[in-house]
Amino acid sequence: MKQFLRAAIAVLALGVGTAQAQTPVKIGIGFGVGFLPFYVAEEMHLIEKHATAAGLSVTPTYSRFSGSGAMQDAVLSGAIDMGVYGIGAMLIAWDKAHGTPNQIIGIAGVNSTPLVLVTNKPEVKDINDLGDGDKIAMPALISPQMYALQLIAEKRFGAGKHDSYRTKVVALPHPESVNSLLTGATEVKAYFSTPPFTKIVLDSGKTHAIATSEDAFGGRSTFLALAATKRYLDANPKMAAVMVAALEEAGDIIRNHPDQATAISAWKSAV
Repeated sequence: MKQFLRAAIAVLALGVGTAQAQTPVKIGIGFGVGFLPFYVAEEMHLIEKHATAAGLSVTPTYSRFSGSGAMQDAVLSGAIDMGVYGIGAMLIAWDKAHGTPNQIIGIAGVNSTPLVLVTNKPEVKDINDLGDGDKIAMPALISPQMYALQLIAEKRFGAGKHDSYRTKVVALPHPESVNSLLTGATEVKAYFSTPPFTKIVLDSGKTHAIATSEDAFGGRSTFLALAATKRYLDANPKMAAVMVAALEEAGDIIRNHPDQATAISAWKSAV
């Protein structure tokens, strides 16, 4: 009997240890209200909730990146398990590793926030009004802003002319772009912005809008998407559904409880 009890206790102890084991999930996010669904998911532990419902025990950790290029590199290198970045960068990463375990697979759209091109030059009413030395700031040369600018160029100048504005582009983190635009002290005279930075620069009274991503795409489009490598998703087959469920719940909270979402955004955006 004593041997039986000792064996039973050992099995129970093993079971408790297994139940408490946590699997780390490294997630890359960026700065700004565009990442609000993940701010909400982090604050309200939605990924943990839906992982538990799927029979998993996970501990999400979050790393901040400025720009899709850095996010893409981190996903491909395995520094993070999944990342939120622009569609253009995601497609480039998919093409680069297509047919390999590092092939990028989209998991879910995160938002369709319009991008707004603003300028601090009152006389500029159109992109073509910018001077030869005027620069357009955006977070990366493979950002959604860049592809929107290229589409605008093709619509104006014809097929194959997508790089007509490229010499004007400089890659800067959002805070630096905002500072350059509002101080007017640099060659940056325009900035392809995202919320909340769009509101900051427009509310300053020193800038105005001259184009949007909707001009480029002919309407709303996915701005940011969550993606991971085939290697990671094959090894963790339940995680895609977990992330979709967590993001859907985060979206419901943002729509139905905007005050709560706003408070979370104010706190997380400042981190």
